[in-house]
Amino acid sequence: MGAALYSLQAPYRGFEGDLYLQIPKGSGTRAIAQQLANDGIIRYAWQFWLARAIHPRTPLQAGEYRFERAATVGEVFARLGRGDVFYFSFTVPEGSNMFDIAQLLESEGIMTGQDFLHAAEDATLVRDIAPTAHTLEGFLFPSTYRLSHLVTPAALCQMMTGQFRKEWKKLMPDAAPLETVTLASMIEKETGAAAERPMVSSVFANRLRIGMALDCDPTVIYAALLDDRYRGVIHRSDLDSKNPYNTYKHAGLPPGPIANPGVSSLMAALHPAETEFLYFVAKPGGGGHVFSSTMAAHNKAVTSYRHASHKTR
Repeated sequence: MGAALYSLQAPYRGFEGDLYLQIPKGSGTRAIAQQLANDGIIRYAWQFWLARAIHPRTPLQAGEYRFERAATVGEVFARLGRGDVFYFSFTVPEGSNMFDIAQLLESEGIMTGQDFLHAAEDATLVRDIAPTAHTLEGFLFPSTYRLSHLVTPAALCQMMTGQFRKEWKKLMPDAAPLETVTLASMIEKETGAAAERPMVSSVFANRLRIGMALDCDPTVIYAALLDDRYRGVIHRSDLDSKNPYNTYKHAGLPPGPIANPGVSSLMAALHPAETEFLYFVAKPGGGGHVFSSTMAAHNKAVTSYRHASHKTR
């Protein structure tokens, strides 16, 4: 018996490199012991049974575990007992659309982009708050998520929409989620400057109030993405497209969000600045936008922008 107890304190490693082991929910001691032995984390399954006999009340927690070095049976048992599960971080930048997220997931080897898009195209997770949503676009909240290697596309979508719900609840809005998120996504894509977002929001709000087309370039790009024909540049054919997301051809908001906005853009959509602005264009040399209330002032700002752009070529 003494030799058996001593063997629990002898480090062992029967695997190469890093080893990831998934303990399914509901696994019993016998099944876990056999998994550990089969993968070379411990030498013999009976050693783990002995550790369990010594600690009969310790709950063993399911999840993914990473093993990198030789460890004693006691150390392995303790890790499973405290739930020292493995996670890695996955960050979704503000303003990413579901196509961007799919590309990120695939480039980091987490899952295929196509599998993620298939899950994101099912709006069931937000049907209660956005009954007419076509996809989860706009509700895949940009944040950093802790994932395991076995995360599924459906589970990731659930995490992201769950985070959206938490952030939405903090804002305590009376507005309809889908319309607000759609507007916020356009604001997010038009400017990366948080201070400008209420101004951009005011332009869209003013245009919507008088029935003026929103003429939002990012919606044209999104329409081209949906049609699988965007190649990095907006063409005349894109501006003429009859796709419902093309806000040059269709007045009012597009059918849904064009990206996943952060809190700043959501707040701007809910609380636009009080202005008479109807236009905006990038400042020459970058660094924000010039806002105008009349077409004449806007045309002057556009001419300045084009002149500055021509000089820098």
